[in-house]
Amino acid sequence: MIGGSGYGGAELIRRLLIHPDVELVRVASVDFVGEPLGAAHPNLDSMTDLRFENLAPRDAVAGCDIALLALPHKVTAAKVPELLATCVKIVDMSGDFRLRDAAAYERYYGAKHPHPDLLGTFVYGLPELNREKIRVARCVASPGCFATTIELALLPLAGAGFLGGVVHVQGITGSSGAGVAPTATTHHPSRSQNLRTYKPLEHQHIPEIVETLADAGARDVTLRFVPVSAPLARGIFATAYVELHEDIDEPRLCALYDDTFANAPFVRRPKKRLPEVVAVSGSNFAEVGFAVSEARAGVRTAAAFAVTDNLIKGGAWQAIQNMNLMLGLDERASLEDPGGWP
Repeated sequence: MIGGSGYGGAELIRRLLIHPDVELVRVASVDFVGEPLGAAHPNLDSMTDLRFENLAPRDAVAGCDIALLALPHKVTAAKVPELLATCVKIVDMSGDFRLRDAAAYERYYGAKHPHPDLLGTFVYGLPELNREKIRVARCVASPGCFATTIELALLPLAGAGFLGGVVHVQGITGSSGAGVAPTATTHHPSRSQNLRTYKPLEHQHIPEIVETLADAGARDVTLRFVPVSAPLARGIFATAYVELHEDIDEPRLCALYDDTFANAPFVRRPKKRLPEVVAVSGSNFAEVGFAVSEARAGVRTAAAFAVTDNLIKGGAWQAIQNMNLMLGLDERASLEDPGGWP
């Protein structure tokens, strides 16, 4: 594992340490070098003798079957070529290899991609869409947290050919999505009683979502996405607004969502309530749902909802779900904890 001192690294480590079929052999990091993993992650204190090691990528993966990368955007891209020179499989949690378009990467990530020739060579790691491709992939780019949540909300509509044109989305997120290093806008006193937007209509997950929905069957989607920071530690609540033909009523949507996710072990549509963050917090589960208006002038408005834990299904455990598929293991291995309530 490369990059293990952040929140995503913590979630990777705590699952890998109890995984029935894999062994975590080393954790490479430029922080906490030589210190036990519990120095960065108190919940892991005394669970392992492993220590953080400052290692070159090739040395970090020596003798391993697969490497999990929990590095920041722009850092990963510089390290991947060295990993590709080995035989190791790769699951990357950064945004460096999710896009196929180098121009889109430069616009949304603020830098030219150092290896544009590698864009499009990673399979996009949304199991609910690309499960069979992931199984045979050498390199997988795990989706972003907002992207995972919004894509799951809209995947049934895209797959049925009902999604096209402008889609308006609001996504509400917890503070852990900003990473382990505090800033003026993520510091607890400025966030605990506050709601604020950031990167409205310019968030880096927009092109990732548009690419994925197009792959699923959407037609010429333009995404108008406004993210909102909320006083939560974990969780994302996404609401997407879509105009549908009057024939697409609630029973039809129920059947569509249930059919789409019938073989998705970590996506559920609650039957007695709408999705809520506390129901998935601490788990790899996502919840989806919708509300639909009465038809007016031949059109219905649907509000599609999805919730995830941004660090887990939106991050580390989805990376492990991808790892399981790539290694031919049970997709659910080590990931079935339901989380807590409330």
